[in-house]
Amino acid sequence: MAGILPKSKAKGVDFCDVDDNYYIIRSDLGCFMYSTNFHRGYDLKMYSLHPSCQGGDHYLAFDNNTFYIIKGNTYRHVSDMSKEFDSVVYNLHPNCQGGDHYLSAYGYFYIIFKSRGVYHKTSNMNKDSNAVEYQLHPNCKDGLYYWGTKSYSYFLKSKDEYLHYADTFSIHPDVLNFLPGGLGQTNGPAFGKWDLIKMISNDSEIPVTWKKKTTRKVSFTKSKLSSIEHNWKVNMSATFDLDALIAEIVKLQFSLSAEYGGTSVNTENENWEEATEVAETVILTLQPHTKMYVWQYKLGLGKEDVLFCRHMAFTDNPNPPSIIPLPPANK
Repeated sequence: MAGILPKSKAKGVDFCDVDDNYYIIRSDLGCFMYSTNFHRGYDLKMYSLHPSCQGGDHYLAFDNNTFYIIKGNTYRHVSDMSKEFDSVVYNLHPNCQGGDHYLSAYGYFYIIFKSRGVYHKTSNMNKDSNAVEYQLHPNCKDGLYYWGTKSYSYFLKSKDEYLHYADTFSIHPDVLNFLPGGLGQTNGPAFGKWDLIKMISNDSEIPVTWKKKTTRKVSFTKSKLSSIEHNWKVNMSATFDLDALIAEIVKLQFSLSAEYGGTSVNTENENWEEATEVAETVILTLQPHTKMYVWQYKLGLGKEDVLFCRHMAFTDNPNPPSIIPLPPANK
C-alpha cells in the first residue's frame, strides 16, 4: 500500500495537539484541520491559516492559546493561527536549530534530531533553559510526524499497511484525506491512461474524408470524490473556496511518486473546473481499408476517473499511445 508523505518531504505540513484538541497544519494549502479525535474523526473543522502563520517549517502547540511556528532559525509565538493576535518572533537557541521534528509535551519542548538518533529537551527554545539530551528509542525513530500534549507524546507511523499514532490507534479516513498521500490510502493509488473515445474506419476502396463532431468530457469530476470532505465543517474566511481546496489536494496526490500513491505528473495547467461535455469538430482523411483511433488522457484514483485532460491523440492501431502528455512533477 502507498504511504503518507513524511514530514521530511512535506514542507509546511505538521501535527500539533493540546489536551483533546488536535491540529493538522497544511501551510502549503493555507489552512489547518481541527479535531477532538483523529481515530474517530470527531469534530473535524477547517480553518484558514493566517498569512503570517504560513510558510513555517514546523508547528507545535504549548497550550490552547500558545502556538509556535518555526521558520529557519526563528520562531513565531501566536495565540490563534487563524488571526494575527499577540504575534511575537524570537530567535531559536543554536542548540535548538536544525531539528527534524519539534513538539511540546509535559510542559517542555522536544526537538528530534533523527540523523543523530537523539532528542533535545528544553523549557525554553530561545534560551535553551534546563536542556538535556536523550537517545531516541529505536521504536520511535521511524515516525512520519510527531506531536505532543501536556501528558502524552505521539508519532504517526505506517505499520502493517495501516497508519497509527502512539503505535495503537488507526487514523480515521476523513483525517487521512487531508494528509499528503492520504487519498492514495482512502481511494486507492493514482493512475494515468489513454481512454479510447472513438474508432473511425474506412472500409471502402477510395480515400474518405471524415468530418464529424466528437464529444468528450473535460475537467474535474469532483462528484467522484465527494466523500473527501463530507465530514468536514468549514470555518474559513468568505474568500476561501472549498472546491479549490479539494482540487489542490488531488493535484498534490497526482504529483507524488508511486511510493506515495501518485503518478509524478504536474496537472497545474489542466482545467480544474467541474467536468462538462465538450464537442469538437474532427476532420480526418482515411486511406482505403484503414482505421483511426481517437484517444483522450485521463487521471484517476483507485477505480474512479477523476480528471479528464485536454490532451488528445490519434493512432492508426488499437494500442494506446505510449507517451505521457503531462509534464513531470517538480522534484
